[in-house]
Amino acid sequence: MSEKKAIAAVSFGTTHADARRAIENVERALAAAFPERDFYRAFTSGMVARKILREEGIAIPNAAELAEQLLARGCRDAVFQSLHVIAGSEYDKLLSQLAPYRAQFDSLTVGKPLLWSAEDYAETADILLAHMAPPRDGEAYVFMGHGSEHPMNAAYSQLENTLRARGRERVYIGTVEGFPELSYVEGRLRRAGVKKARLAPLMLTAGEHAKNDLAGERDSWASQLRREGYEVEVNLTGLGEYDEI
Repeated sequence: MSEKKAIAAVSFGTTHADARRAIENVERALAAAFPERDFYRAFTSGMVARKILREEGIAIPNAAELAEQLLARGCRDAVFQSLHVIAGSEYDKLLSQLAPYRAQFDSLTVGKPLLWSAEDYAETADILLAHMAPPRDGEAYVFMGHGSEHPMNAAYSQLENTLRARGRERVYIGTVEGFPELSYVEGRLRRAGVKKARLAPLMLTAGEHAKNDLAGERDSWASQLRREGYEVEVNLTGLGEYDEI
């Protein structure tokens, strides 16, 4: 019998079934790249997993639960690929969930999140730019990241600076939770004379935050900017929907 090998895509997850297409797009690419391994899915958000189980009857394990399942199936060689954007608290959670099981595997590898090395920032910036038409006079792009109290929250500023190093001065990145918040971004838009803001999520999926905090009817970034007099256009495309990502 051949040795059982596994690869798992581990994301935060989303309760929005339509937004899961972004996760599924990355999962298909990952499974295709490693055909010799059995493919699995895990979420780091227990809240998301519980809601999906309650409302859809689908059980999605966290990394620890999946590790136990793999061991029970006789698998001793596993790759857990992070689908997180930054190496923040959810990535730390992934590492901590797997820590107790490392000794039980012959090989247990954890893949890095999207933004890790300087090359990752450069490649991600180039992909984003390829999907953005150069802004016209008075226009700017504004991306919404999740944000975090984690030190790796600085990744958003590094990505913005990487975009600026490529000549795109009117591309701004803010966060829902943490700095830079919308008020800071809006002040920069005003000083730059921006009249139209093109909004998009800087998240794997266009789920809860994208639909409500970015594009929602009340108190969203879109509604707040419109109240300040900006013309606003919203693109609800998760990063995982871009094949290059």
